[in-house]
Amino acid sequence: MMKKIFAYLGFVFLVSACSHRYRATDAAYKGSANTNNYATTPLPPPNATESVKNFSKVVGWPNGMTPTVPIGFTVSKFAEGFNHPRWIYVADNGDVFVAESNTILKGINKIGAKISRKIRTQHYGKSENRITLFRDNDKDGMFETRSVFLENLNQPFGMLILGNHFYVGNTDALMMFDYSPGMTSISTEGKSILSLPAGTPNRHWTRNLVTNAAHDKIYIGVGSGSNVAENGLDYDKDRGAIWEVNPDGSGMRIYASGLRNPVGMDWAPGTHTLWAAVNERDELGDELVPDYLTSVKEGGFYGWPFSYYGQHEDPRLKDQQRPDLVSKAIVPDVPLGSHTASLGLVFYDKKSFPAKYRNGAFVAQHGSWNRSVLSGYKVVFVPFKNGKPSGAPEDFLTGFISDLERTEVHGRPVGLATLPDGSMLVSDDVSNVIWKVEAKN
Repeated sequence: MMKKIFAYLGFVFLVSACSHRYRATDAAYKGSANTNNYATTPLPPPNATESVKNFSKVVGWPNGMTPTVPIGFTVSKFAEGFNHPRWIYVADNGDVFVAESNTILKGINKIGAKISRKIRTQHYGKSENRITLFRDNDKDGMFETRSVFLENLNQPFGMLILGNHFYVGNTDALMMFDYSPGMTSISTEGKSILSLPAGTPNRHWTRNLVTNAAHDKIYIGVGSGSNVAENGLDYDKDRGAIWEVNPDGSGMRIYASGLRNPVGMDWAPGTHTLWAAVNERDELGDELVPDYLTSVKEGGFYGWPFSYYGQHEDPRLKDQQRPDLVSKAIVPDVPLGSHTASLGLVFYDKKSFPAKYRNGAFVAQHGSWNRSVLSGYKVVFVPFKNGKPSGAPEDFLTGFISDLERTEVHGRPVGLATLPDGSMLVSDDVSNVIWKVEAKN
């Protein structure tokens, strides 16, 4: 056993030592910069470039420095002093809930992550497992009270209020708590109303929650437990999908499948169409496979793990292919760049931002690790008209990358939410900050 451990550590050390000894191409640098020029026609062949491990180094934000916003906007700190603020939920009364949670690594997985620099990129290790509440009592845009709302959870992520219940998407269960507006904490024991397949140490533990306009259904994003079903197809049964359940946890069905890691979910304003930001598969080269923003069709299949971006078959599944599924795989709507880790999603349904942003989608890109040149590490905007994309993605909140060639970053955006006054919150989970973006008067 010890020989296997030392062999593994030696391999990880070698990978870490060599991970920056590749030569990035000009195309890889161009792909990092050109948000609105992600090509999907044609996609490059699998393994056209080497698959690399290129974990960024988080250096934090110097005093007084903030991300960069377009002309006409300001950005400031909404709050800090967290332990991995992963996700944000804003209640109808303006209360802001922040889930502080993280990937949990133990034993040899944790040692390997430390050696490979992965743990410094993603702050893997322990999870705070709590939800923090911020309340703006006088509605001046600044919170007056901050309290621990819920704790002793299990990698909490998605949050939702329906009637007199507060829901939490733990990694292994949909939890329901008694709730009434104005509460500053919940100390009563919640009820697990639906078991969920727990996230694996390195793959997709987040469980986001949204409801529909009628508030009679809950939708749960359940990411895959693997990259491309390398643990076997049975292991990923019902994963890589969006689940639909009743508010009491009954009636579970798969709303849509073939979505490797559907994290951000929201409804396009003025429609009944659900959209999702999907984090696609790795280890096929720099430019495969593009993450994407897509409308989610009820009963739709989006390819994972058998194919990507429609009918492009994954060569790693050649002995397990399902041509019957591949033939009906839906092509996503908007490519967001390969390995960008596009996670957060919110449609802007407020009025304080300029008209071009209204009803459009913002997507937070947590940033790459499987690309020779960093990509993502920003928030992009996708314009919409009449409920459909009307233009290419464009940079909105940038400046997270400190030094591209040294692969150093200030932070990594992940969660997005809008406040009643029309400003937008962005969680930076590795720098433990929530940023607030406002339009200038």
